[in-house]
Amino acid sequence: MFREIPTVLTAEEIIDKMFRRAKKVEVPLSRNKLLMHRNLSIAKIFTARDVAVHTLKRYVDKFPYINKMHPFYRSLLELLLDKNQYKKSLGALNWAIGKIESLATKYSRKIKGCGKIEEALKLRKEFYGRAASVIKQISSNLQFLAQAREIMRRLPDIDAREPTIVIAGYPNVGKSELVSKLSTAKPEIAAYPFTTKGIIVGHMETEYGRVQIIDTPGLLDRPLEKRNKIEKQAILALKYLANLIVFLLDPSETCGYKLEEQENLLDEIKLSFNVPILVVENKADLLRRESGFIKISAKTGEGVDMLVDLIMERVNTHSQVQRRL
Repeated sequence: MFREIPTVLTAEEIIDKMFRRAKKVEVPLSRNKLLMHRNLSIAKIFTARDVAVHTLKRYVDKFPYINKMHPFYRSLLELLLDKNQYKKSLGALNWAIGKIESLATKYSRKIKGCGKIEEALKLRKEFYGRAASVIKQISSNLQFLAQAREIMRRLPDIDAREPTIVIAGYPNVGKSELVSKLSTAKPEIAAYPFTTKGIIVGHMETEYGRVQIIDTPGLLDRPLEKRNKIEKQAILALKYLANLIVFLLDPSETCGYKLEEQENLLDEIKLSFNVPILVVENKADLLRRESGFIKISAKTGEGVDMLVDLIMERVNTHSQVQRRL
């Protein structure tokens, strides 16, 4: 969705493109000099119009409408962009398209009725001036959309329609290692606008279809009170994506955090997300304690098959619910 957004030209670049293309236009020679110049002026006007309209319309068509996005992406963009300015900028482009089309129609009619070559040239230049003025009026809107494009292209490329497993837990408890073990292909590291690290996105093929597995470094790995407002809102955005949260505990505490701290984070995530949470104790190769949680070792692969079976049960339930909707 975001990768298809084209580079947004500045107002000056669009104007230059219009006139360069128009300058190259030629028409067949004719003994009727007046008719030839009228046709040439009209052809140049229509070429300039087409360049402007095609360029602006491509932006309008390729920039997604925020209200039609999946709630996950909508929530992220509302944190990063001025939603009203975004709508206003796309509206300004639509206005410019209509204005330039109207001017081209108006001046082509005037040129058809003119009786002198000089008058045709004058009308063509007048159209150029007014069309350039229209593009200049939306200069700030083009600048805003250029910035919006860069923000959108940094968003993680996630298919919000696929069942999604979000991996959570303190740093160094083995989240990234688990994503690699569960994924049928090498996980990708995708940009994320709220952290210094990229999120890790893996996929698992099951009999019910493909499942996304996501680790979000910098978001679900420390207490909420240590986060800024944007990070808290970003965490809430994840609630629209997660069908299941796999929370990793490290009872060995070799991650550098006490088990009590890890359990407190688990309690916070339970309060923040209204989705099923599967608690998993990792590093069973180092320490295995008596508890009711599934035990695995992402390092050695111990217990991972059992975890996959549990995840598949959740995916099956999700698929059945989706089919009933």
